[in-house]
Amino acid sequence: MTEARLKASIWVQAQLRLCDGACLAAAVARRGDPDAGSVLLRLNRLNGTSDLFVPVTGDDGARRWMRAGGPEAIPDQAAEAYIRRQVDIDPDLWVLEIEDPKGRYALDHPVF
Repeated sequence: MTEARLKASIWVQAQLRLCDGACLAAAVARRGDPDAGSVLLRLNRLNGTSDLFVPVTGDDGARRWMRAGGPEAIPDQAAEAYIRRQVDIDPDLWVLEIEDPKGRYALDHPVF
């Protein structure tokens, strides 16, 4: 059985509110389809690197996050190039960027 999914626009708005409450700067870098768009999450470490996460569905149907670009933070230029490529592939993609130099943001699902 698969989990019920929130609309992308609702999930993004919820994350913006959570970040606001945690005093983390967050912005929608790109708006995608409000209902069916997927979300790419960029955690900008403000040191020239970023962590990128994309949602995936596990074998059990549960939502997970997968680290894009490798196991470590990647240079900002590489992150921006990755995002551009993904937008070219999926025009419905949302991009949520969170400035998180201290690693305080908590993902809402486990990393795969």
